[in-house]
Amino acid sequence: MPTPYNICLVTVGDKKTASAITDALLKEKLAACVSAVPGLVSTYRWKGKIERSSEILLIIKTRKALREDVMQAVRGKHPYSVPEMLFFDIENGGKDYLNWLGANTLFTTNIPKDRPGNNGL
Repeated sequence: MPTPYNICLVTVGDKKTASAITDALLKEKLAACVSAVPGLVSTYRWKGKIERSSEILLIIKTRKALREDVMQAVRGKHPYSVPEMLFFDIENGGKDYLNWLGANTLFTTNIPKDRPGNNGL
């Protein structure tokens, strides 16, 4: 059964950025939990060249309704000009965990619906 929750993946280049994003998301209750997975090596095309970088993967547990808020918070702390932010629906999960996730995040967005760029999610 679909849930009102998402997983968001964000890659960052260092622990300082990972901590800044994690702290901002948790402080504002935009995420219930952020897991940092170090040791990631990303290989990608950038400005016509193939690049390889050591990164940390952030796994952000949040509400679907907070996607725009999460993206805004990440952009505000992320040094990349094009930060990776990918959202995936949580289709199912342990009831106790999902209840905890919901209890530890805001219920609705902080971004006004009439604000340009808000797609009303």
